[in-house]
Amino acid sequence: METKFKNISKSEVELEVNLSFDEIKSDIDEAYSNEKKNISVPGFRKGKIPNHILKKMFGDAIEYKASEKIANKKFWEIVDAQSLKPISAPMLVDLDFKPNEKLNFKIVYEVIPELELKDYKGIEIDKPLFKVKDEDIDAQWNSILKSKATYEQAENIKDKNCRIKVNLQRIDENGNDIENSKSENISIDLSDEKVNPEIPVSVMNKKVGDEFNFSFTDEHTHGDHVHKETFNYKGEILSIEAIKIPEATEEIVKAITNNKFSTEKEYKDSLRQNMQDYYASESENILVNSLLTKVVENNDFEAPKSYKENVFKRLMESEKEKYKQYKMDFDEKSAADQIKSKAEWNAKWQIILDNIVRIENIKVEDSELEELAQKESDKTGITVQKLVKYYKDSNQDQVLLEEKVIQFLKDNAKITEVDPEKIKKKKTQKISEK
Repeated sequence: METKFKNISKSEVELEVNLSFDEIKSDIDEAYSNEKKNISVPGFRKGKIPNHILKKMFGDAIEYKASEKIANKKFWEIVDAQSLKPISAPMLVDLDFKPNEKLNFKIVYEVIPELELKDYKGIEIDKPLFKVKDEDIDAQWNSILKSKATYEQAENIKDKNCRIKVNLQRIDENGNDIENSKSENISIDLSDEKVNPEIPVSVMNKKVGDEFNFSFTDEHTHGDHVHKETFNYKGEILSIEAIKIPEATEEIVKAITNNKFSTEKEYKDSLRQNMQDYYASESENILVNSLLTKVVENNDFEAPKSYKENVFKRLMESEKEKYKQYKMDFDEKSAADQIKSKAEWNAKWQIILDNIVRIENIKVEDSELEELAQKESDKTGITVQKLVKYYKDSNQDQVLLEEKVIQFLKDNAKITEVDPEKIKKKKTQKISEK
């Protein structure tokens, strides 16, 4: 067997294979054995036709049909023997078969293109450090305490710790009712931060039966146009209830935390740790996403078409499974529009990742897989050997390889920790100055 490789482009390779008839004779004979099972000839039982008669009657059709299958089979044998890495389905572009003489064929397949990467080290990137605020902890705690609150009828509204029931009527600038804009028996928790701030102010010190008025302006944009609209309301107070928040006794704390905590401090400490862990994870995700986006931007290129299509198909199947899991209707067209750009980016990143692995000689050693397997084995009782095999069969080694590449990029980046609150204030200030 003779093989010749020709690079058509950075991502396409043509493989030419020349085989003598002796090298494919066993495959041809096997094709006759398979075909005779399905062919009927008068005077012979199905499957019992002598080969010389079968060849005389159907030989050309059987052998030419078999030659395509043989070409495909030989291609994958060569892939395994030479550790080739096609990234898309191969395409048979030429087939020259001469019975009893030879089989020559050409197959084109895509490979990861070798890129001359630039600017993937020394990237300047910001890492936001989110801080847990005491007021957020207190707000969460107060919300939980409030779930055990009781309500008592009250004569008037002394503070925000009240729940009121009202009728609301929208009015125009002259105080006239606007038709079909009345809402009745609306319950409003004055201590809720989501409540329009004008309402608590306008009802303070009011009693049942009293009326009140309030206004607010809604401002939003339509493209470059800023739209403002003023809303005027008059209301009538139907009932007032004082909200009685319970004291944080041990009994109450245990009740609202399902016996997990006994004191307010224990709960707040746990909540703070959970929020810190969440913020740390989000901060790391933002850093990695920003870093990888920058690497792809610095090395933009056109990914192989078939490879992009394969990534797209995988992402679509994954999305379908999510919708199926939650028993939701899947809008394939809408999903395709959203996933297309994501698939293109992922294809580029995976190719860049492979090139970084090649250039920097980054590897996942068997010892690393064994170390990971040992930890899992201690938990599950599954043998290290079985776990290592599973990791390799399920491409877990590729997951570890990507993690090592990302760590390499982080180690070679110039990371600046920033306060997102300060950045937000600066952006707001710039917008207001325009």
